[in-house]
Amino acid sequence: MNIPFVDLKAQYHTLKPEMDAAIADILENTAFIGGKAVKQFEADFARYVGVKHCIGCGNGTDALQLTLLAMGLQKGDEVIVPANSFIATSEAVTAAGGHVVFCDADPQTDNINTREIERKITPKTKVIIAVHLYGKPADMDAITDIAQKYNLMVIEDSAQAHGAEYKGRRAGTMGHAACFSFYPGKNLGAYGDAGAMLTNDDALAKKMRMLANHGRIDKYNHEFEGFNSRMDGLQAAVLNVKRPHLDSWIENRRRVAGLYREQLGELDKITLPEEGDGFKSVYHLFVIKTGRRDDLLNHLRANNIGCGIHYPIGLPFLKAYAHFGHRETDFPVTAKNQNRILSLPIYPEMTEEQVHYVARQVKTFFR
Repeated sequence: MNIPFVDLKAQYHTLKPEMDAAIADILENTAFIGGKAVKQFEADFARYVGVKHCIGCGNGTDALQLTLLAMGLQKGDEVIVPANSFIATSEAVTAAGGHVVFCDADPQTDNINTREIERKITPKTKVIIAVHLYGKPADMDAITDIAQKYNLMVIEDSAQAHGAEYKGRRAGTMGHAACFSFYPGKNLGAYGDAGAMLTNDDALAKKMRMLANHGRIDKYNHEFEGFNSRMDGLQAAVLNVKRPHLDSWIENRRRVAGLYREQLGELDKITLPEEGDGFKSVYHLFVIKTGRRDDLLNHLRANNIGCGIHYPIGLPFLKAYAHFGHRETDFPVTAKNQNRILSLPIYPEMTEEQVHYVARQVKTFFR
């Protein structure tokens, strides 16, 4: 049996007639930048998440940078970022002129450790970025309480958390703004790069939209210099076809995660991801931990099972941030996790037989 890490082709085949028609409509009407499809997606996704404004942009990284700039981030302002995330979270801060301040991961959830945030705050701190890592929301009550105490802004990096819930609230509704990526491999993915910024703040939304479109609202009235980061019509058309299926895909991901728990729950050699009361993960990734990660990875790949490591190097330890001089003892949980985490295959179309095969190979390895 050959099991890919993600099977985007299987998803396309389930939607092929509708998807082909939507793409053909864009081509026929040459609605390549902006247009009806983009407006439709922005309105629909805002309604789905439960916020007033959704502004499409080029990708999730741009969404973070533009949101920081819309919030008025100035050169040297500090932004607290989880040490365990993809580099987009931190590089957007630097691109916006800010200074990255890393915060270690929580040993149970792998999200930002809310008990560590306060000691990272200085008079220069302006924003906390809460990443909903692997599809599980961060502890937003604790984060927003800290932000209110110190008068800080909060951005939800929801790139992996489309449809996730925290205490009955959707990811993207709890901070001052939220940023989503629609990279093809995401739970709601386009067929290229695309992103979005969401907020309930009218003034912030206007600034976001202008920043993403050359500092203008209408064609030649530029109020300031902005950027060229717009969602194109083809990607919006793809997302419009996919969005109504998102909830059923989430339930299928949760089904696969439940099967993994049933099959692997008795193995004392691995740690399974925790969910916790009040958290609804959408399982963008199913990440286990083991001290024999590399050997297990090689075994699974040898048996035609696609796996990944998210992420093999914690952000503070990347060469890109060597100038900070961070040591592993500064972020012990992130340092430990980077050698133990392994992402098993998970996607909505995954069959029970495929899950059982993966689980059987994991158990075979440890026997």
